[in-house]
Amino acid sequence: MKPFTRLNRFFSRFPLHLAVILMCVLWLIPTLGLFVTSFRTREAVRTTGWWHAFLPQAQTVGQPEYTKYCAACHGADGKKITAADLSSPTLVNQYPSAASLLLMLRKPVNNAPHLLNTPLPSAPTDALNALTPIITYMQTLSGQGGNTGKLSLSNYVDAIVGYKGLQDYLSDCQTGAAAKTGVFNCTAGDLANPAGMGIAMLNTLAVTIPTTLLVIVFAALAAYAFAWLDFKGRQWLFALLIGLQIVPLQMSLVPIAQLYTRLHIQSTFLGIWLFHAGFGLPYAIYLLRNFIGSLPREIFESAYLDGANHWAAFRRLALPLSMPAIASLGIFQFIWVWNDFLVAKIFLSTHPVLTVQITNLIDPRGQNWHILTGAAFLSFLIPMIIFFVFQRSFVHGLLAGSVKG
Repeated sequence: MKPFTRLNRFFSRFPLHLAVILMCVLWLIPTLGLFVTSFRTREAVRTTGWWHAFLPQAQTVGQPEYTKYCAACHGADGKKITAADLSSPTLVNQYPSAASLLLMLRKPVNNAPHLLNTPLPSAPTDALNALTPIITYMQTLSGQGGNTGKLSLSNYVDAIVGYKGLQDYLSDCQTGAAAKTGVFNCTAGDLANPAGMGIAMLNTLAVTIPTTLLVIVFAALAAYAFAWLDFKGRQWLFALLIGLQIVPLQMSLVPIAQLYTRLHIQSTFLGIWLFHAGFGLPYAIYLLRNFIGSLPREIFESAYLDGANHWAAFRRLALPLSMPAIASLGIFQFIWVWNDFLVAKIFLSTHPVLTVQITNLIDPRGQNWHILTGAAFLSFLIPMIIFFVFQRSFVHGLLAGSVKG
């Protein structure tokens, strides 16, 4: 009977295992794709999917577009015009992106359009889409076709310094193109560029850490008061506190913005600290009050009989015993504030945080989105580290109080 029992057990759990595996696959594949894309070059991102980084590079990518627009004048091998040999690496490297190639093609040749037989689409986006595979094929003709599969850290560097040039920051620094912008000096000082993710990460830390500490400190004090202090109206106040959790945050944006303007704390760190702390406290107090209230009463009664006051009982008993719940609360609060966009956009416009700065990296015409892949991983790097460091305390805090006796 044992083989049948094991078989029965396997098939009874099979749907559960299948569902878990399916959920993991649905989460991991897009994340893997984003991660691989963050290491690919701009043209590789525009022309091929992320999985092509693991496949041999096709040598015919862009050949139909090249034949349509370029082969008539430059020849199938690109060598027909000696002064413009498209198989020359030196010439091809002058046009690292479709945008740079488009600027050149828009210029007339001998008082005539560059492309006579087959003109490019008039819409800039359509023209760039047509030129992108041509850039890839020109790299193939010049013997650099493998570059489309090359992995690099250029997207991360561009995101950190906020660079949105024709090529990438490191390459343009070597050619001197970055210095011509008047913003970048190709030195360590570029890390402090206000448009980069480096400064935005410091701003996010300056918002998240004080807010999390404020919420933990005040929530722990209030939770102890609701759990162990007997004062008039305690239950009514706690019920009101629970009710405040259903108040939408968006309802308070306009009145609080007007109040901050009168108090001259609009677009300051103090203002956003107070806002996040105010909306984080109801849930934080509710969570800690339930945990502290579930602690054995005998421990506190013994402390009171020994002459300890409430402050001593809170500091020496409630806080140490509540560390799992406090750790869970800290992780929740940290991640919530770190990922906030709306509040930071409204109340801290002069000091953009990561979520706001990511949107600033997008070109108004929808270009440069390849930088967002590196920016996305930079934005959740710190929360991921925090979660894995405090994972054990987080799980203990979630399970604390679930088993009695």
